[in-house]
Amino acid sequence: MTSLITRRGLMLLPLTLLAGCDWVVLNPSGDIAAQQGQLIVVSTLLMLLIIVPVIALTILFAWRYRKSNTEAKYDPDWDHSTQLELVIWGAPLLIIIALGLITWISTHKLDPYRPLDRLDANRPISAAAEPLTIEVVALDWKWLFIYPEQGIATINELATPVDVPIRFKITASTVMNSFYIPALAGQIYAMPGMETQLNAVINEPGTFDGFSANFSGAGFSHMRFKYHGMDVADFDQWVKDAKKNGSTLDRAVYTQLEQPSEREPVRHFGKVAPDLYHAVLNRCVAEGTVCMNKIMHEDANRMKVQAAARNFLRDEKTVLAEIDAAVCTPSTNLLKSN
Repeated sequence: MTSLITRRGLMLLPLTLLAGCDWVVLNPSGDIAAQQGQLIVVSTLLMLLIIVPVIALTILFAWRYRKSNTEAKYDPDWDHSTQLELVIWGAPLLIIIALGLITWISTHKLDPYRPLDRLDANRPISAAAEPLTIEVVALDWKWLFIYPEQGIATINELATPVDVPIRFKITASTVMNSFYIPALAGQIYAMPGMETQLNAVINEPGTFDGFSANFSGAGFSHMRFKYHGMDVADFDQWVKDAKKNGSTLDRAVYTQLEQPSEREPVRHFGKVAPDLYHAVLNRCVAEGTVCMNKIMHEDANRMKVQAAARNFLRDEKTVLAEIDAAVCTPSTNLLKSN
């Protein structure tokens, strides 16, 4: 018996290695991710208020009313208890209401498009604070980050200063993807021809993992990058190094990057072609291609002209009918009177 217990204990020993794992989802370094982690914990605890008693009562009933227990009360005529019905239906209903209320509030509070109003629970953001804008493009199978204010771009490396609001503008070149940095915030989809946004902030310096959370083809599993949270001074130096040592990212280079590749090394670009992200978003990087927003604008104008023409013809018919009624009706009445 002792040897059996020892063997089972040794089998459980590897589980102690889990203590060294980083529970980044529940212990993140960004305020948005921290609030999302708290939401997970609160929701789980509320659900356990039902799950734990149900499991415990299931085991209790199975044990108490086992065949060998002749002392268990047997009441075949029992069929209703108002108190029991109130507990069975009331408790889950109250928990569902609480979960719904928490979800509704959190959905609006943690809306990724909503500008941040705080750096963390104790520090609000001043009205004069401007977010750092980063344009993100999901390529096959790598990530392109464009810093329009700094005039640089990177492949598979992202850096931002600590305690500075960040606004990500996200799109994709070919297929739908998902931009996810667990330590920073929740995942946001990246879709070709569309732009999604994410507002977030990192509160602690460090190096964190970022990756694609949506299957996007053969190289999906290697579509990873490192995210560096830096002090402002270190970030400024990082930008200077990128400008000094980086090459130029123009449309020709982007077209090459757009080709499928895996395990792409980190690259820096010290100069970026004007409106490159706009061209990627509107699918008109190739020379001579009409941008999607221009096509949509022309279609909208054409529809307006067609609608105006229809309204004009309808109004013209109405006016002619009114003229006919005003001119012809008296003559008809005159003929009838004669």
